[in-house]
Amino acid sequence: MKKSKLKYIIASKKHTRSFLLILSILAGIGAGITALILKTAVFELQEYLTNSVWQKNSFYLLFVYPVAGILMLAILRKYIFHDQGRHNITSLLYAISKQNSRVPGHKIYSSVFGAIITAGFGGSIGLESPIISSGASIGSNLGKKFNLEYKEVTLLLACGASGAIAAIFNTPIAGIVFSFEVLLLDLNRFSLIPLLIASVTGALTTWAFYPNEIPLHFEILHQFELSQLPWYLLLAIIGGLISSYFTRTFLYFEQQFDKFRNRITGRLTGGLALGVLITLFPPLWGEGFKTIKLLISGRILELSSENIIGTMMNEYGIMIFLLLLIFLKVIATVTTIRGGGIGGIFAPSLFTGAIMGFLFAYGLNHTGLFHLSTSNFTLVGMASVLGGVLHAPLTGIFLIAEITQGYELIVPLMLTTTIAYITSKKLSPDSIITYQLSRTGELITHHKDKAVLHFLDRKRIIETDFDTVRIDQKLGELVDLISKSHRNIFPVVDKAGYLIGLIRLDKVRRIMFKKGAYTMPVWHLMETPPDVIEEKDTMETIVKKFNQAKAWNLPVIDNGIYQGMVSRSKLFSVYREVLVKITDD
Repeated sequence: MKKSKLKYIIASKKHTRSFLLILSILAGIGAGITALILKTAVFELQEYLTNSVWQKNSFYLLFVYPVAGILMLAILRKYIFHDQGRHNITSLLYAISKQNSRVPGHKIYSSVFGAIITAGFGGSIGLESPIISSGASIGSNLGKKFNLEYKEVTLLLACGASGAIAAIFNTPIAGIVFSFEVLLLDLNRFSLIPLLIASVTGALTTWAFYPNEIPLHFEILHQFELSQLPWYLLLAIIGGLISSYFTRTFLYFEQQFDKFRNRITGRLTGGLALGVLITLFPPLWGEGFKTIKLLISGRILELSSENIIGTMMNEYGIMIFLLLLIFLKVIATVTTIRGGGIGGIFAPSLFTGAIMGFLFAYGLNHTGLFHLSTSNFTLVGMASVLGGVLHAPLTGIFLIAEITQGYELIVPLMLTTTIAYITSKKLSPDSIITYQLSRTGELITHHKDKAVLHFLDRKRIIETDFDTVRIDQKLGELVDLISKSHRNIFPVVDKAGYLIGLIRLDKVRRIMFKKGAYTMPVWHLMETPPDVIEEKDTMETIVKKFNQAKAWNLPVIDNGIYQGMVSRSKLFSVYREVLVKITDD
C-alpha cells in the first residue's frame, strides 16, 4: 500500500519544480559521495605507491607505475567496462548537443574507477573531470529514470556537475558558476535554485565525512596592496600567454596521437612518454596539489628532496626546474589522457598557474628591488590560467576566492583572470573543451539562438499544402486553381516535379478576370525565387538564406525536385515554441 502511494506521489510530482528540487538534492549527494570515494581511494593508493619510491630511493618506480597504470586501465576499459569513450567535459557538451543530455549510466562508476587507477598510479591529470562526468551522469540518469524533458534532464546533468565541483573543493559558488559558464544553455530562475541546492548538498556531503580533508585550503597571509596592481596586470598578460600555450600544445599533441592508426601503439607511446617525464620531473606525478601547497607555504627547497638530482639543485636550479614544469605539465597531461588514462585539465591548469604566479613574484623579489607576496601571486596565477584555459574566468575567480575562505584578493583575482581570459581567447578562440565540437558545429551551449536552431525539427517548418502548377498549363487553369486555394504563392514544376519558378497571386490578380488571356501560358507570369532551400541545409543555413534573400517564403527542393515551402512566419512560430521548451523559466 505504502509502495503504491509512493509511486503515485512520484508520478503526480515528477513534472513539478518541487520534484525537480528533490532530484537536485539526490544529484548533489551522489556527486558528493563520488568525490569522496575517488579522492580517498586515490590518496591512499598514491601514498602506498610513493612511499616505496622515496623510502627506498627506487626512482625507477616513477617510470614503472604510470606505465603499469595505463596498461592496466586499457585492459579494464576493453574487457570490463567495454568503454573506449572520453570521460571529460567535452563528452558532456556532446551529450547536451547530440544525445538529449543523456549520459551513459556506466560513466557513474567507470569514470571513478578509471580515474582511481590513472591518478593513483601517477597519471598527470586532474580528478575533477571524472568526478564531474560521474556526477553529471547521476543527474542525467535521474532525469531519464523519471522521463523528464530535455530542459529538466540538462538541468539535472548540470546539478551533478555543480555538486561535483562543490564537493571536491568545498566551493559551492564556484560549482554553480562552472555550470553557467561551461555547461548550461541559459541562466534563469528555473535553473538557479536546483543548482544552488545541488552544490550545497555536494559540499555538505563530503564535509560531513571529512571536514578537514579539503584538497586545497589556504589562508590569505598578506593583504592586497594597491601599489602592486601593475605587477598583477603584467601577470595577467603572462597568464593569458601561458593559457594559450597550454591550449595549443594540448591540441597539437592530440592531433599527433590521432595519427596513430593502431590504438595500442598510441597508448604505449603515451605511457612510455609519461613514465620518462615523471621520472625526470617527479612533481608531474598526479594532480600536483602537493607542489601547489609547497609553493604557497614557501617551502620550495623541499621539491629537491623528491628528485633524482636531489640536493645538487640550488635555488637557481629549482627556479629553472619550476620553469620547465610550466611547459611540461600540459605534455604530461595530454600523454596521460591520450595514452588511455581517464582524467582532465582542471588540476593541471591550477598547477601550471600556481608555478607561473610563484615564479613571477619570486623572480622579482630576487632582484632585491621588490617585496611581493609569493603566496598571493601563486593563488592569483592559479585563477588566471584556469580561467584562460577553460575560458571560464568566473569559475577561476570564485574557486580561488572560496578556497581562501574570503574575498581579500577579489580585486586582483577579477582583474588578472579577466585580462588573462581575454588574452587567451584572442590567441586561442576555442578552449580545449570546445575545440572539437566547435569544428564540427556541435557546440550549442552559450549560444541560445544556435541551441534553438539545433533542436528545431526541419519537418515542422516545411509546409506542403501549396498547390503546384505545371509549366505547360494555361492561365485559365491557374485561375481555377486559385479559386480553390487558400495560398497566394504557386510553385511551378515540370512533369518530373522539378521546380522551375514561382507565381505570386499579386501578379495574376490584374489579368485573372480577363477571359481573353486565359490561353496565356503560366510561365509568362513566373518569377525566379530569390533563393531555394536544399534538403541538406541546416537550420542555420536556412535562417541565413531568409536573411540574405529578405524573403517571406522560400521553396524547398531535394536534388531539384519540389518538396514544399518554408515561410518566415512558420519558422518564427516554431522557433518560439522550441525556445520556450528549452529555456523558459
